[in-house]
Amino acid sequence: MTVTIGRRELLAALGGAAAWPLAARAQQPAMPVVGFLSAASQQFDAPRLAAFRHGLHETGYVEGRNVAGEYRWADHQYDRLNALAAELVERRPTVIVAVGGPAPAIAAKAATKTIPIVFTIAGDPVQLGLVASLNRPGGNLTGVTTLASIVVGKQFEVLHETVPKAAVIGCLVNPTNPNTQSDTKEAQDATRTLGLQLRIVNASTEHDIDDAFASFVQVDRVEVNRLGEADQHPERSRHARQPCMRNGNAAAGSGRIVPGLLLHSRIAFG
Repeated sequence: MTVTIGRRELLAALGGAAAWPLAARAQQPAMPVVGFLSAASQQFDAPRLAAFRHGLHETGYVEGRNVAGEYRWADHQYDRLNALAAELVERRPTVIVAVGGPAPAIAAKAATKTIPIVFTIAGDPVQLGLVASLNRPGGNLTGVTTLASIVVGKQFEVLHETVPKAAVIGCLVNPTNPNTQSDTKEAQDATRTLGLQLRIVNASTEHDIDDAFASFVQVDRVEVNRLGEADQHPERSRHARQPCMRNGNAAAGSGRIVPGLLLHSRIAFG
């Protein structure tokens, strides 16, 4: 599932951050600084950023007036996240918002043990080592998870029902995404149950993505799963003349695209 920040979730998360001990926010600049760390690009994050700023405004904060924003985008290059997180920590923000999957949250956690971190992810934060438990996260992290991994199997069921003649399913994954291992296992279990063949192709760069879609010409149907550059996949799928399912609904209506399921549960904790 594509992770987005909803208004209620953002307000709840930021409200929780404000309740953390004062010691965690000591030595802050006169104007509070909110750090924003994303695995995606500024263009990709435009709707998310608009919701983020709207949420701040509803709590009485206006950027440039009584709160400052520090933004860092990895542009889908996960190996940049540790350095970007360290840059944010140097700005001594009041809180860091980590979005775009678990990788930004993991990088932020490694960069600071005291600055509050609010994250939105699709996987299990306990399994990923971000928090101790859902009801008592502990440490300096809290946030929202959609637990989208648990419906990966259902996605394949819907894809099979939509194109029942497909015998081979292509699955495009980003090997650098921390969710990939668990999602891949769910995909393998689902296709095995459905009696389908699964072809997994790793792609973490633009060049990899082009090569992956070229290889999918020999595959009946394509399941696009958990790749940060998903906003560019619909065009590639149309060129390959193959139905494509992806997480979220950003590609719906663009042709031969089956929007991903929205059956996940969003859970806020801490």
